[in-house]
Amino acid sequence: MNKTDKILVAGAAGMVGSALVRALLAQGFENIVGTIHSKVPDFNPVAEGRVRLEPLDLIDQAVVRAFFEKERPGHVFLAAAKVGGIHANNTYPADFIHANLAIQTNVIHSAYQAGVQRLLFLGSSCIYPRECPQPIRESYLLTGSLEATNRPYAVAKIAGIEMCWAYNRQYGTRYLAVMPTNLYGPGDNYDLQTSHVLPALIRKAHEAKKRGDRSFTVWGTGNPRREFLYSDDLAGACVFLMSEAGKTKALFNDQEPPLVNIGCGEDVTIAELAGMVAEAVGFEGEIAFDAGKPDGTPQKLLDVSRLSGMGWRPGVALPEGIGLAYGNFVGRFG
Repeated sequence: MNKTDKILVAGAAGMVGSALVRALLAQGFENIVGTIHSKVPDFNPVAEGRVRLEPLDLIDQAVVRAFFEKERPGHVFLAAAKVGGIHANNTYPADFIHANLAIQTNVIHSAYQAGVQRLLFLGSSCIYPRECPQPIRESYLLTGSLEATNRPYAVAKIAGIEMCWAYNRQYGTRYLAVMPTNLYGPGDNYDLQTSHVLPALIRKAHEAKKRGDRSFTVWGTGNPRREFLYSDDLAGACVFLMSEAGKTKALFNDQEPPLVNIGCGEDVTIAELAGMVAEAVGFEGEIAFDAGKPDGTPQKLLDVSRLSGMGWRPGVALPEGIGLAYGNFVGRFG
């Protein structure tokens, strides 16, 4: 990518999209367009007028096609998606598969029609089989059954990977799919009905502290292991992959999908995570576990040797990142 190339960030209002914007600006990219659904994000570059934001319903095929025909971006980061935790995925499975299939189909196909040669599609580590060997290599895709609680979302994301690979093989594009581990950071979703585990723990611990409660409750047994990555680290990795074209060239072939895991290569139990959150928040009570609630996949640790072999490493350790995320939460919600 050249510094003056037009770069599209689809989903710029989200946690990942806003992190991508920050990373691009920090590295001197000057011509950034971000799509938002309706709500203007709260990252600083918008106030400074450094990013052009366009309201766009990515589920509407005709609207997306017209947008790409008009804008003709040189590079696309597809960060837009409908996301949520176990509760949301269990409650709204049709919403998750419909919205995500529509968004990625419209953006990827319209990008191809507009002549976009480089696109980065963001998926999720839930694409891998539930009982995967650990750590999870990219080659484990489609080798076993998916976790039932988020199967519709995972199937949609797998379809996105297949689309990138199919367009590369048929049309000679270089569309890359990246699978991040569990993410957290500025702009995260703290709604207890739809959030992921780490932001939910931050909110629960904070509210328990404010009320003077003696404990707060965590879903499940606390035994599952999860890997976490700070959103700005993910964004840095994505910009790195799009900028380092020579190092990703080998991924564009007929033998395997153009897939790269992004994570830190280390995991913790949910119980350990809850303890880290309590410490960052300053909650000194007990942590209870509701074993009647689902645990989800027992472990999801990504093998990140492909990315680390290219020379990229994360910069924010989990305890530090939780502290940064909690500071952002307090700044937004008090």
